[in-house]
Amino acid sequence: MLSEFTGVKKREEIKMAGIREKALNVIKYLPRIALNNLRDNPHSNWEKRKRNLGYRREVRWAHKGHKQRQGFARLGFEGGPFPFYLAAPMEDYNKGFHLRRQYPPLSLGDLQLMIDTNRIDTTRPIDLAAICATHLYRCIPAEKHFGVKLTSDGIDCFKAKVNIEVQHADEAVIAAVERNGGVICTAFYDFACVEALVNPETFFKRGYPIPKRLLPPEDAFAYYTDAGNRGYLADPVKVSLERLKLSQKFGYELPDIKKDDQFTMLSYRKDPRQLFEGLQPGWVVNVKDKVVMKPIDSEYIQYYSS
Repeated sequence: MLSEFTGVKKREEIKMAGIREKALNVIKYLPRIALNNLRDNPHSNWEKRKRNLGYRREVRWAHKGHKQRQGFARLGFEGGPFPFYLAAPMEDYNKGFHLRRQYPPLSLGDLQLMIDTNRIDTTRPIDLAAICATHLYRCIPAEKHFGVKLTSDGIDCFKAKVNIEVQHADEAVIAAVERNGGVICTAFYDFACVEALVNPETFFKRGYPIPKRLLPPEDAFAYYTDAGNRGYLADPVKVSLERLKLSQKFGYELPDIKKDDQFTMLSYRKDPRQLFEGLQPGWVVNVKDKVVMKPIDSEYIQYYSS
């Protein structure tokens, strides 16, 4: 019985080996599967169903819409199934436009006019709070305004010697300020700090502590660390070298501010975390009682001093 079983098993293995060889030969000479040689299964009766759209097949969109339902069309409706904001291609330069930081311009001519009309005191450092206090410059934080961009309009009539802090300035503007013996610095303020600087009285009446100024974001960090832009985070030694290079480029003699009578005012710089001149982060200004309250807790002191 065992010999008969083994014989049957061998015959089956030989038979299967022959079937495998035939299948491999068939696959070897058959063409590859592609869309042009695919066929339906044999004896299949599949038929494509057709939708009876009737008259809507020619109109291509439904008749009932905003005009019929509510009596007037929605804003931007042009008729048809494909509105203009889908038909027009999308451009990358418009992407995220509502989130970009805006810097309203202030010309050197307008700055000189503010100084001539005694709206700005040149014996003290000028920052965003001093410029907004003139009520001639509008900075609206709700419209993504983050400070002042000083432009070169009226550069020929600018003769003031100032220590000014702005958020953006061109090379010609920097040269115009330093040619008169002044000092210019570009500094960044975050959204909360801009709100406080635009209207300090309203901020102090809320009773909030003075916030700590945040560092610039990633896309603006290189600008405010560059000595050529007079960034507030740049190396002072490199800034002095850039002052000399700029005077040689524009052809004027750089005044020595160390020999100036107003050297203390011209050399004044706010701390990178400081917001208001003479006030430190964490202090609370009581406008009603005219009192400045300072934190006592060590944790608060450590947080606002870091």
